[in-house]
Amino acid sequence: MTDLTPPGRKPARPHFSSGPCAKPPGWTPEKLKLESLGRSHRSKVGKARLKLCIDLIREVLEVPDDYRIGIVPGSDTGAVEMAMWTMLGQRPVTTLAWESFGEGWVTDAVKQLKIDPTVIRADYGHVPDLAQVDWSNDVVFTWNGTTSGAKVPDSDWIAADREGLSIADATSAVFAQDIAWDKVDVLTFSWQKVLGGEGAHGVLILGPRAVERLESYTPAWPLPKLFRMTKGGKLIEGIFTGETINTPSMLAVEDAIFALEWGKSVGGLAGMKARADANAAALDAIVQSRDWLGHLAPDPATRSNTSVCLTVAGADVDFIKAFAKLLEEHDAAYDIAGYRDAPPGLRIWCGATVDTADVEALGPWLDWAYAQLS
Repeated sequence: MTDLTPPGRKPARPHFSSGPCAKPPGWTPEKLKLESLGRSHRSKVGKARLKLCIDLIREVLEVPDDYRIGIVPGSDTGAVEMAMWTMLGQRPVTTLAWESFGEGWVTDAVKQLKIDPTVIRADYGHVPDLAQVDWSNDVVFTWNGTTSGAKVPDSDWIAADREGLSIADATSAVFAQDIAWDKVDVLTFSWQKVLGGEGAHGVLILGPRAVERLESYTPAWPLPKLFRMTKGGKLIEGIFTGETINTPSMLAVEDAIFALEWGKSVGGLAGMKARADANAAALDAIVQSRDWLGHLAPDPATRSNTSVCLTVAGADVDFIKAFAKLLEEHDAAYDIAGYRDAPPGLRIWCGATVDTADVEALGPWLDWAYAQLS
């Protein structure tokens, strides 16, 4: 190796993992409210804190009043699969896949539910031809490809007069990208991807058309208890007011409340989106000034501003592992190797909980690691 001196300045918070992502600035465990810990989630205080978390999600994410918000088990995966298992099968289905999580929903539809969907794919870094989508079908898609750094360009491709449901896995898009709620019937996310929250819980948001489907349709397959959202043909409203299906971690709930209140303090949704945009712009400036770095998603219109995936000239899997390990050993960047199923490269989280100054400080460290290993 070349004996190069490491840069003098490190990112103050080198947390660039794409999930769990960085905690909000200023977070410490001591700042969490703990009166709900050791109490039943069905106690007065437990229900109140769960309801507060739901209310804050509605406020900060600007969710319409007629959409239900539920805290559900199993992270974003659990939320997506609850929607798929309970709503699909009434009409034809289209699944979109341009990275590993979208492929996961294809697998669920084909191998588990066996509903023979229309599958529209694109390679990592690209999105499919969205004009191909038939909106007489239910459509399952990822709003932002967490493992590919490619997102849908906008919501214009979603038909306003659609017959099917639009089911959006938006776990790495919310609080950073524009979501047109009139174009979404089901939206899911997880706290750890967007808010720096702890794992195990997902958020399931249902529009009126999704509720109508749940109350009018019974799938042909058996439903696990964790997926059941209706009783006697009616939505179980308690799920969407804080009466969770299973026992939640109240510590994780308190952590999410802290992050949402922090989101309010930086200007709410507009402020959080601006922070993500600034971070992505700072990282793009680093990429543009280095001939050995590139974007896996080449089109700026479909390039993520959260899970930004980069190509590294001449890199293979072993090079990327060594690159990420070197930076972690120097506490300069944690967890920036690309996703295991993606082309070899880097993945750097630029969502709202990251500070732009830390992205800027990362550039010289990327140079140093590349020089050490080249």
